[in-house]
Amino acid sequence: MILPAAIGLIIIATVLWEAFETVVLPRRVRRRFRITLVFYRATWIPWRTIAWRISRTMARETFLSYYGPLSLLFLFGFWALALILGFGLLYYGAESTVTTPRTLATCLYLSGTTMFTLGLGDVVPRTLIERFLAVSESGLGFGFLALVLSYLPVIYQAFSRREVNIVLLDARAGSPPTASELLRRHTGPRGIEALEQLLHDWERTSAEILESHVSYPVLGYFRSQHNNESWLAALTAILDSSALLISSVESASLRQARLTFAMCRHTVVDLSQIFHRAPRSMPVDRLPAADLDRMRTLLVHAGFELRDREASVKKLAELREMYEPYLQALAHFFSIELPPWILAKEVTDNWRTSAWGRITGFAASARQKTDDHSD
Repeated sequence: MILPAAIGLIIIATVLWEAFETVVLPRRVRRRFRITLVFYRATWIPWRTIAWRISRTMARETFLSYYGPLSLLFLFGFWALALILGFGLLYYGAESTVTTPRTLATCLYLSGTTMFTLGLGDVVPRTLIERFLAVSESGLGFGFLALVLSYLPVIYQAFSRREVNIVLLDARAGSPPTASELLRRHTGPRGIEALEQLLHDWERTSAEILESHVSYPVLGYFRSQHNNESWLAALTAILDSSALLISSVESASLRQARLTFAMCRHTVVDLSQIFHRAPRSMPVDRLPAADLDRMRTLLVHAGFELRDREASVKKLAELREMYEPYLQALAHFFSIELPPWILAKEVTDNWRTSAWGRITGFAASARQKTDDHSD
């Protein structure tokens, strides 16, 4: 029976190549048709659709947060089942030389017990070909387990590094992070130096996000610990802040702002390509004229020297057009809400809250201390 054996070989080769590209190969795969890509598209879209029907924000975010880890487990399970099916078909194809051939179900059972090295002994390989296949499959089973065990720590280490930098923005840019708060909290003594260092750090952080998410795209589905924080919201705040410094603020950090803007834009554009998301126009203007005027007033009161309004508004619009459509495409795909440029009302930072309450009576003084010591 050549046909079942040929189909089995194709399945095994395809799964092994998919596993190599997904886990081992540390670069973008440009091949359009991939089983892993089909798997994520077939599972994420329904999962996201169900999440949209959940009205409570916390419950919706919790539901979405399960997808990333669960998708890894289901993907590994899918690969294992495909390998069992492939070897089962090979066993079935090798039955032509046996006087009493086994059924396909028995061959699949033999394949499963061999893959997971159970060694039950109720069904054993009888021919030379079957014995060779059994040894090969058991060895592959050990290799598959080792691959899974080595892959998970890498994923969670990359996730942890990403989240550390996001959490550090809490006291420096608010929750959610916004450009207006980030700049306002970096005024006063040594504020500009601290702002320049923050932008320098995020130039590297955005490069790390790009590298890790290109190598392991599943990281994009992993949600942050707090509902008002995300890797995309952090990139948005840094891009907004850099664009505002370049276009509107007379600052010594202009060079670093340009470098950070370039790296962060490179990150969101490349990730849009990785996840096959075309740029989308914003459904509503993230920075209407009233909010822009309010933000400029806030920055002037904070001590920043602003450039001419007409020229800076034009420059800011040009810069926003370079990255906002890509942010919107990623935000829609991952069901993440982009932060505003300036908050409509004061929001308590995450570091001020706990399960036993939030710091309210000392909010004003705590905020002032944060501004003074943000370096």
